[in-house]
Amino acid sequence: MSGPLAGVKILEMSAVVLGPWACQILADMGAEVIKIEPPRGDSNRTLGAYRNKGMAALYLTCNRNKRSVVLDVKEPAAREAVLKIAASCDVVIHNNRAQVMEKLRLTYQDFKAVNPRIIYCGSYGYGQKGPYGIRGALDDSIQAISGIAMLNEMVLGEPRYLPTIVADKTTAMAVVQAVTAALFSRERTGKGQEIEVPMFETMVYYVMAEHLWGMSFEPPIGTAGYTRLMSHHRKPYKTLDGYIAILPYLDNHWETFCKVVGHPELISDPRFVTLARRVANIDDTYSETAKIMATRTTGEWLELFGKTSVPTNAVNTLEGLVSDPHLKAVDFWQEVDHPTEGRLRMTRFPYTFSETPADVRRLQPRLGEHSTEVLREAGLTPAEIDALLASGATLQG
Repeated sequence: MSGPLAGVKILEMSAVVLGPWACQILADMGAEVIKIEPPRGDSNRTLGAYRNKGMAALYLTCNRNKRSVVLDVKEPAAREAVLKIAASCDVVIHNNRAQVMEKLRLTYQDFKAVNPRIIYCGSYGYGQKGPYGIRGALDDSIQAISGIAMLNEMVLGEPRYLPTIVADKTTAMAVVQAVTAALFSRERTGKGQEIEVPMFETMVYYVMAEHLWGMSFEPPIGTAGYTRLMSHHRKPYKTLDGYIAILPYLDNHWETFCKVVGHPELISDPRFVTLARRVANIDDTYSETAKIMATRTTGEWLELFGKTSVPTNAVNTLEGLVSDPHLKAVDFWQEVDHPTEGRLRMTRFPYTFSETPADVRRLQPRLGEHSTEVLREAGLTPAEIDALLASGATLQG
């Protein structure tokens, strides 16, 4: 076995991206993940390109290193089967609303009754103590209420969602952090616990790290919003033949930049003499840089700044990432032969561990592929499994 979480067993009761991606991260790091799905399957099984029904792209990118078990937990026998599986698990992770889990009688207390050491992590829209606690949530709604959409209004003139599910994925990583911290605590204390990872609070924590700004003080001594990030000039610079990203941010970056581009006089310009002054005059900083970047090709600038410490990059496309030379050199992209889906491209796990490397041990499961296998392991008799199959509360994919 490999991975720093080898030996940890996780029961996943989640769908879409937040829960499944969090559980995939934990699985890549060695945890055994049993994914409980309703008979219709995770909704992501239908989203994106596919070769076979139920194995679409968005499902494939979030569900490797797992076993799939179908259980319709609305049925009493299936609910009992979930609890039997959980008796040998370390962690339960779900992203259903708390009210749904209460109705299903699958709360922390229900799992704790069969496994006192269980760590139970619920991730949903809003903390349960607040007035929003009963609301459902998806990425767009959380981008709106957490201020992310309005950040774009400050730059683009209208609220916009980021074209990535930043709330889902950021909260997923928070789930991973919270679960691993709880596992560490249990190693020291022997006690399991309940974890709540709300999307709204997590994303406000994320957004306001830099954007609390002048409202860090009470009374405020300025507005919210990190000045540099609010400039409409903050975007890749046009070159003679394309675009480039360059950020001479620190004072030594700025000095190097001015010398390389042949404008040493800008080093002592009062608007730009320190980082604080450049941020205070950010529109001027960006516009002066833009004028200079427009005078050469992207390749020429990359060559000129390639040996400096000034952060400089070409602007990649999504397709360009697949052929990026750095990602190729670090073997980031992996191609595998799936038994039913054919040749697949996957990302490798991005972190490296010198002693306990993460790896891909299982390819993405078909719906219910491991139902009878896992139910047998949980102690259900052949007759009990047959009854679940006959009722439709489980299926074997």
